[in-house]
Amino acid sequence: MTIPVMVPWLGEEEAEAAAEAVRSGWIAQGPRTAAFERAFADHLGVEHAVAVSSCTTALHLALIGAGVGPGDEVVVPSFSFVATANAVTYVGAVPVFADVDPATGNLTPATVEPLLTARTRAVVAVDQGGVPVDLDALRALLDPRGTTVVEDAACAAGSVYRGAPAGRGAELAAFSFHPRKLLTTGEGGMVTCRDGAVAARLRRLREHGMSVSAADRHAAPGGAALLETYDEIGFNHRMTDIQAAVGLVQLGRLPALVERRRALAGRYRALLAPLLGEDGGRLVADPPHGTTNFQSCWLLLPDAFPVGRDDLLGRLAAAGISARRGIMAAHLEAPYAGTARVPLPATEHLTRNSLVLPLHHFLTEEQQDQVAAALLAAAC
Repeated sequence: MTIPVMVPWLGEEEAEAAAEAVRSGWIAQGPRTAAFERAFADHLGVEHAVAVSSCTTALHLALIGAGVGPGDEVVVPSFSFVATANAVTYVGAVPVFADVDPATGNLTPATVEPLLTARTRAVVAVDQGGVPVDLDALRALLDPRGTTVVEDAACAAGSVYRGAPAGRGAELAAFSFHPRKLLTTGEGGMVTCRDGAVAARLRRLREHGMSVSAADRHAAPGGAALLETYDEIGFNHRMTDIQAAVGLVQLGRLPALVERRRALAGRYRALLAPLLGEDGGRLVADPPHGTTNFQSCWLLLPDAFPVGRDDLLGRLAAAGISARRGIMAAHLEAPYAGTARVPLPATEHLTRNSLVLPLHHFLTEEQQDQVAAALLAAAC
């Protein structure tokens, strides 16, 4: 493919940071992981950040932190990567699929409220594709009921909600550092939370439930023996210091990444103007309550577009353009087929008629012109 859908911005600084971690002899979870946690918490403006191996494990721990367990129900959007629903099943709870707002792809009080029951323990609100969810509106509905909102901010590093970084306002939020995200550590994730006791528990759980971390044991003065105990069943959800070293460099790149992607998305909007408007065509945009980082620049095809979405992806591939299908609908996948309790028309329309366009820091205007020309040609 001559025009990739995504290329992470990695350079010599990341390579040197990773090499320094290797040379130090400390490559597992250790001092660089702790430094990355502090830097990420400071960036977000939250009290606690817990680095983990992926956003999926971050969601897993966040749900445990929210007290979700067997017999509980958790409302989730179907319009999300399947990991959102999977994490609910990991804790023995039942994912209950809600529809989304057709403009933002996010949950709203109107889509969530009909699904609330006495068993609803939490709602996982996704910042889909980097578009910040209206967290305050959801919390106004759910806080009085004692229902926790866990923010799945996998795509949202660099997005803004009501003047603050997306994820700051949640009791618990989960972030992804997968290569398709703006800030990447290869794999990796972060749980942020407000409660210090919850954060301490999640730190133990990510490391097999050990009461004393490996880093603390090695740092004990004078080689004193610190003996750990295992008071509950934990997991191996740790981030390595090599990943954290890369993450520290990446965090410094985030403002420039967001600025560049927003500029490119604005240019796409101008180039694709003939496809946008009253016929249903739409390019993802900022919501009224914030700004998106354009982690995914998804295009909803006009209702009368003459080529099906899947055929269009094939045409683009033949032209050397790598695009992707729109965001998936988890309730249409085999593990969750037939479980939706209500119709999900917006979700099904979005997932069947949208595609993700190439957008990354290195995309050139010439490449953008090629993408737009191929889309406009297919519309004729």
